[in-house]
Amino acid sequence: MTAEFEPRGEHDARLLERVRPAGRKNPEPAPSDNLVVVGGGPAGLVAASGAAGLGAKVALVEKRMLGGDCLNFGCVPSKALVRAGRAAADAKAATSFGVNVFPGASIDFPAVMERVRAVRAELSANDSAERFEKLGVDVFYGEPEFVGRQALVVDQKTLRFARAVLCTGARPNRIPIPGLWESGARTNESIFQLTATPKRLLVIGAGPIGVELAQAFARLGVEVTLLEAQHGLLPREDAEAAAIVRRALEADGVRFRCCVQIASVALEGAVRRVRFASKHGDPETADFEEILAGAGRVPNVEGLGLDAAGVSANAQGVVVDDFLRTTNPHIFAAGDVCLSSRFTHAADAAARLAIQNALFFGRRRWSSVVIPSTVYSDPELAHVGVQASDAVDTFAVPLSEVDRAVLDGETSGLLKLHVEKGTDKIAGATVVARHAGDLINELSSTMTNGVGLKALAQVVRCYPTQSEALKRAADAYNRTRLTPTVKAWLGRWLDYNR
Repeated sequence: MTAEFEPRGEHDARLLERVRPAGRKNPEPAPSDNLVVVGGGPAGLVAASGAAGLGAKVALVEKRMLGGDCLNFGCVPSKALVRAGRAAADAKAATSFGVNVFPGASIDFPAVMERVRAVRAELSANDSAERFEKLGVDVFYGEPEFVGRQALVVDQKTLRFARAVLCTGARPNRIPIPGLWESGARTNESIFQLTATPKRLLVIGAGPIGVELAQAFARLGVEVTLLEAQHGLLPREDAEAAAIVRRALEADGVRFRCCVQIASVALEGAVRRVRFASKHGDPETADFEEILAGAGRVPNVEGLGLDAAGVSANAQGVVVDDFLRTTNPHIFAAGDVCLSSRFTHAADAAARLAIQNALFFGRRRWSSVVIPSTVYSDPELAHVGVQASDAVDTFAVPLSEVDRAVLDGETSGLLKLHVEKGTDKIAGATVVARHAGDLINELSSTMTNGVGLKALAQVVRCYPTQSEALKRAADAYNRTRLTPTVKAWLGRWLDYNR
């Protein structure tokens, strides 16, 4: 398992029974497998089930818990917490719709966290050892180590393979701040085990993890401070879009500071005393009951015997080519261990591509795959492809001009749609809206299938929906095609036909 994960109650017991069953013995290895999958997170599970479904003899090796970061410490528990925070925010805002909920409403923080663990346990059936064994996958628990270019050892058993896929994922970055870890700072691997409300929470890192959890905890009654070493919140995203999210977090009570360096952390009684300073400010001190370190992730490449396998790795992860093949042509990789796009859906797509190329001599390139992303704040911030540049024309639509957003009271958002200059080819987009992740999927689909903005303008959408923003952007593009010359010719035609 993990040193940070401390099981809490019946729901975690049910989770472990499925993803790391106690007392279970590993099966005897086959003489040789078509595919050995190393790592049972999203990429590994997709690779194993996909290959087995195609008739391959598959072995799956997991060091800790099946489901990986997504089920146990990431997407599933975090989005359950985000949903609870949104319910609290909606109740608080209900009076603006003429619905009187407060006073009298309250937040039961232990019940919120209990539901997070319950939902996680419920969804764990999809990732269980029992389910994968029924699919025909040999599931092994233990620490894998390659002992050759086509062999590895786990639990003193040797697995030989024609092909392998490395899917060992990534882990939270252990930020080198004096006293941080000695004081008991948490990561996403332990934060969801809270059972009591912390009065004050420090979140380190204003990337997606930090932003989502800072807002969720603030909405659930916690005093949250969010510190970021770089400039701005979500520094890799479109600045205008990130500013909207920042205002939303601050409206929910999050105290945000950027360009901050933390000097030290010390545990003093029941609090963590944090000393920090901005780049141009005086040193400050603040106390917190809990600290969440959410600044970056590190690929899991240690202890695998990669040298014996002839597989190269560096600080960014396992080195792969555009076919997701490592420096050993018998071994491929997928997911967070080799990708810069560290999302569950990217891991899923990479696993499908990897088994196609590994088992069936496929030549599909990772560079051809369109990968969208979403920060699950409220409003959400989603993007796909390129951001604004001199190489594109940008069509922006504020949600205040979209009827459904006005009806829903969700006008603090926007759509930016980028097309290659002189064409209608969609090069990228950014969306800020409560359900931006759903809107970005349509644009990801159009980009994947080469559908241009002219065709997008012809799509009939239900009214009223927030996807009307896409129609408005497409209409704005069409207006640019109505040059003075074209308009003059149309006028003559219409005059002639009166």
